[in-house]
Amino acid sequence: MAMEKLVCISCKGRITNKESSTQFPCPNCGEYKVIRCGHCRDIAARYTCPQCKFSGPN
Repeated sequence: MAMEKLVCISCKGRITNKESSTQFPCPNCGEYKVIRCGHCRDIAARYTCPQCKFSGPN
């Protein structure tokens, strides 16, 4: 069984076992799973949903 590789949508770094990382549905379309590392959350790095092109954080 293959494990899903979780990567931050902003910096493309793996978030496996990293503190303060999070996953949530896109605030606009609700269909894409946005994954963010703690560092990108702290510095409010921008991300864009590849499905609906929503850009955050606002």
